[in-house]
Amino acid sequence: MRPRSVIHTIVVTLLAWSVSTATAIAEGPSTYPYKIVCTTGMVTDIVRNVAGDLAQVEGIIGEGVDPHLYQATRGDIGKLLKADVVFYNGLMLEGKMADALIRVARKKPVYAVTELLDEAHLLEPPEFEGHFDPHLWMDASLWNRCTETVANTLASYDPKNAETYQKNYRAYAGKLKSLDAYARRVISSIPEKSRVLVTAHDAFNYLGRAYGVEVRGIQGISTESEAGIEDINRLVDELVRREVRAVFVESSVSDKNVRSLIEGAKARGHDVVIGGKLFSDAMGRPGTYEGTYIGMLDHNVTVIAKALGGYAPARGMNEKLSTVGGHE
Repeated sequence: MRPRSVIHTIVVTLLAWSVSTATAIAEGPSTYPYKIVCTTGMVTDIVRNVAGDLAQVEGIIGEGVDPHLYQATRGDIGKLLKADVVFYNGLMLEGKMADALIRVARKKPVYAVTELLDEAHLLEPPEFEGHFDPHLWMDASLWNRCTETVANTLASYDPKNAETYQKNYRAYAGKLKSLDAYARRVISSIPEKSRVLVTAHDAFNYLGRAYGVEVRGIQGISTESEAGIEDINRLVDELVRREVRAVFVESSVSDKNVRSLIEGAKARGHDVVIGGKLFSDAMGRPGTYEGTYIGMLDHNVTVIAKALGGYAPARGMNEKLSTVGGHE
């Protein structure tokens, strides 16, 4: 059994008890559309695709907001308490929301979309010992498994509409499989020596494993960690030695450390540019293609491929992205 912190163990135990209790007394929705509240945009999007017209789905953590640091407001708690069902990512991504989730789980069904994943599919980086990396939406095939969990959960909660949830899931799963294939294709077009992804924090390890890119984050898995001078210098050495041409900023994390890398490399006679802004812990603006999970990952892999010397359509897999630079 893997080691866990005392706080983590308490949170998991309380959530497990609360969720099972709330689930046991849940009898499905009394009216339609019923209300589902989710934490992150990525969770909200897959739940919305599975629930369809049967539920009104609302997210709490919005565009450009870091879920590692997010603390539930009084308004958020009110939304959670008024929901019929709550979904969150899990794996300690929303660690500062633990108290709010525990409070709500004593009264209604609360589910982590990651809770049924086989641990063999999860990453546990050495610097994050005792905890799994929560950023698995960066691998479309893993996020597909989470979407299936949502479908099965809603089918259990609302059995008379179980086939609708499964039908919606199957339709969406086909799109995720196409996204996964596209990501593999465009990332593989990057010259092998250039497949090095340097970003503000380690949110891209699942993307790296799934699509064959070396990932280097300045900060650790959680943005609560701080990057030191040694971390910056170590990465500058690697940028110069490997002639890395581009590094990336993130939409929900400060670009200060990334710009320090660029300045450090320039002082060593090596020019590095910002290859683009990636979505890491939050999606794009609501109402845009990048404000969907598919659009988010399409944007990321397209920007990465083009900035590192690969080939991808200017507007991505579905020709819906805002134009990005790089090679055609």
